[in-house]
Order: sequence, then structure tokens, then C-alpha cells
Amino acid sequence: MDQITQDFLQAKRLAVVGVSRTPAKFCNTIYTELKARGFDVYGVNPQMDTIAGDKCYASLTELAGKVDGAVICVAPQKAAEVIREAAAAGITKIWLQQGAQSLETAKAAREAGVTPVEGKCILMYAGKVTSFHAFHKFFATLLGQY
Repeated sequence: MDQITQDFLQAKRLAVVGVSRTPAKFCNTIYTELKARGFDVYGVNPQMDTIAGDKCYASLTELAGKVDGAVICVAPQKAAEVIREAAAAGITKIWLQQGAQSLETAKAAREAGVTPVEGKCILMYAGKVTSFHAFHKFFATLLGQY
């Protein structure tokens, strides 16, 4: 596991940006799985009041000083904006969930002075790996990609 990933995983209070009203959305799975694995998680979506019975926050600005890192699982077009907001809120540990990264997010991260984890699924790295993620982790380890 690379150092950027290891550093991110030291964060135990995480904002999960992109939670949805649609329970089947993967970002919601990330939220509930991280919570089950012992992380303090805070859902972020300006269109929601609660996620899984917990308060949902409209922005990362509301969480300034309350979280150690942010998992971003929004479309790449919006992710660059979220990186800028995170940096402005003092959140420098960023995980761009697979599919959120783009040339624009890379530029935003450079400008903000942060090095995000990119191209990886957080559920393969944060805590005990279960279900199909265990299968993926096995092969990633076997191929030297973990």
C-alpha cells in the first residue's frame, strides 16, 4: 500500500461527499460500510437532511475542524469544486473514489496543495475487507497493485 493511502487511512473522522436519497447508490454503501468499520462518518449532500438516520451536511465548510478527511464520490465535473471546498475548510486528506477523478480534479488538487488518493475503492483499504472486495483485494495483492 502506498504512503498516500496509508496516510489517508489514519483519518478516523470522514466526510462522505455525494451520499444520495437513492439507497442503492454506491456512495451510500461507502457511508454505511465505513460507519460499520468504526469510522466516524458525516454525509454531505446539500439536498438531504439525514442519511441512515444521521444528520447530513450541506457542505464541507460545515464540517471544518470536525473531520480529518473527505471521501469524494461525485461526478468528475463536480469533484474539482469539492476538492477546492475541502482545502478551503482545512481538509487536506482527500480520497477520490473511482470514477471521480479527471484532469480537472488533478489540477484542482495541485492548486490546493493536496495529493488525493485516486483510482482506488476505499472499501478495499479501510478496515476489514468483505464480500467481492475481498476477492478484488486478493487479486490486486497477487498482481502487486495493492
